[in-house]
Amino acid sequence: MSSVTAGDWTGVFPAVTTQFASDETIDLEASQAHVRTLVEAGVDGLIMLGTLGEATTMEPEEKREVIRATLEAVDGRVPVLAGVAENSTRAACRFAADMQALGCSGLMVLPAMIYKADAGEAMAHFRAVARASDLPIMVYNNPVTYGVDVTPEMFAELADEETLIAIKESSDDPRRITDIVNAVGDRFTLFCGVDDLALETALLGTSGWVAGLVNAFPEESVRLWRLIREERWAEARALYRWFTPLLHLDVHSKLVQYIKLAQALCGHGSETVRAPRRKLEGAERARVTAIVQAGLDARPKLAAE
Repeated sequence: MSSVTAGDWTGVFPAVTTQFASDETIDLEASQAHVRTLVEAGVDGLIMLGTLGEATTMEPEEKREVIRATLEAVDGRVPVLAGVAENSTRAACRFAADMQALGCSGLMVLPAMIYKADAGEAMAHFRAVARASDLPIMVYNNPVTYGVDVTPEMFAELADEETLIAIKESSDDPRRITDIVNAVGDRFTLFCGVDDLALETALLGTSGWVAGLVNAFPEESVRLWRLIREERWAEARALYRWFTPLLHLDVHSKLVQYIKLAQALCGHGSETVRAPRRKLEGAERARVTAIVQAGLDARPKLAAE
């Protein structure tokens, strides 16, 4: 059984993009360079193979290659979590066991893809995956995108699964944070999973942020979280107000393309995505580029701390 407990995972955990070459093959060297950049900027952990990592477009061996390369690049400096988003519970359990064998620090587990499970089915899925390895698990609740809502009452039922230690709450409703705390106390570490709610949910009790725009603006993301944790509210608000137009890019159905374009414009990787996603074009591309450029033009100078 893992010795990692609720409270051991805190801070900024990027949902890391996967870098692809122009032919859409995985560029492992570029992916390694990107995770090194994030770690050197001061992030507290990494989440690979999530939505931003485009895991659903990858073959099983490709996913293992990404994890192997990430673990090599990180070299134990921060926890590395692997996203588990499979179409069946059986496949998710097999993948969880594979990630433990490769040396991952933990898992971020989603409901089974495609099928919209009811509450009982969803909880049975999380329990099965939890028992497929000894790794600590972050449960990813995103009913907006995936159609399955893990409610505070369901988390109260799941509290007896010892390896479920954290929640990435992406319901887009900040009230959920208080409802979860009222239901389960401090049983789980709570992470904000919506970029443009990072400050609001931190005030309500989140201890971490699964961030997206950190791929483009790592130093600013880390600084914002540190200001929040130190309760330096005036400084945090000022930085957040600059950041918010960029953070809104995280809550669009094309968040992968938007964030990858942003990180390319910031010099942190390629915008190449894997089909069926396509590069942004025309007015949409111009609009996102303008948002990023406005952020770069007004980018605050971060004093050394």
